[in-house]
Amino acid sequence: MTDIPEDLRYTPEHEYVRESDVEGEVFIGITDYAQGELGDVVYVELPAPGEEFGRLEAFGTVEAVKTVSELFCPAAGEVVAVNDALETDPALVNSDPYGEGWMIRLATESPSELDDLFTAEQYAALLADADEG
Repeated sequence: MTDIPEDLRYTPEHEYVRESDVEGEVFIGITDYAQGELGDVVYVELPAPGEEFGRLEAFGTVEAVKTVSELFCPAAGEVVAVNDALETDPALVNSDPYGEGWMIRLATESPSELDDLFTAEQYAALLADADEG
């Protein structure tokens, strides 16, 4: 069973957004479902702090034993921090995707863009539809 925390927002591309303790800043990573589909993560390529991305623009890649997958920014903004721990331990994405496996911290330009993301219930329905198809 895929873990889908209720307090997060989700993209159709299987990224999640978690609010931080700073107004307008969010943590972004990939969902439990995504890491499970990818398999063992062996490398994560992330941007440098200060880089800016538009909504749905690719901001990095995740390399797993099976495949390489792009990461998409759920909202426009500036990267204020990256998870340096993934450089030496990319498997954190597999073991703790919603905690220690976060990827970037983003200062959003328009926090209202996040309102369009899926709730946990909507994301669960998306996954259920994908399983049926």
